Amino acid sequence: MIQEILSQTSWLEWLGVYFSMLQVVLASRNNSLNYLFGIAGISLTLLVMAGSGLYAEFVLNLYYLVMSIYGWIYWLRGKESAQMPITRSSAKDWIMSVSIVLVSFVLFLLALTQFTDSDVPVADALVSAFAWAGMWLMARRKLENWILLNVSNLIAVPLMIHKDLYLYAILSMFLFIVAVIGYFNWRRIMRQQKNDI
Repeated sequence: MIQEILSQTSWLEWLGVYFSMLQVVLASRNNSLNYLFGIAGISLTLLVMAGSGLYAEFVLNLYYLVMSIYGWIYWLRGKESAQMPITRSSAKDWIMSVSIVLVSFVLFLLALTQFTDSDVPVADALVSAFAWAGMWLMARRKLENWILLNVSNLIAVPLMIHKDLYLYAILSMFLFIVAVIGYFNWRRIMRQQKNDI
């Protein structure tokens, strides 16, 4: 059965998952090159999600693309090439994050139920809503991005299995593990940054 599933997996899915895995490993290690691999993985994933009828995931990946470009610029501060420090989310950041989750969930749910043939509108909308907020925090170099991204990963695993996207289900499990590691790595780096001041 596993061999049959793997043989039916497209090369787009294989490469999309591979680049996405590299991206998250580099992000957990605080390496700004993560965005280059992210852009490559996202571009391939866009094609896979469109073909699978995961419309909110498709839009989410468009957002990832924009946020990856924004994050790349923000991390490097343009020509200065000095990385912004990692910080904790402020009350304002949390208000913005919760707002992103709520507004994007409602908008995705309405769009998916009214304008698509989605058979998983709630799960698709939830995965995307939490990921939108998590990616915004990551681009702003906030430690808590890993928490919101992991809520998205937990919902994504059964969703991807339901859609027979087994490599993306495995990727979501991998992302969960790396996000836990990333959280603790970023927290250590954040403490080191404070000691260096």
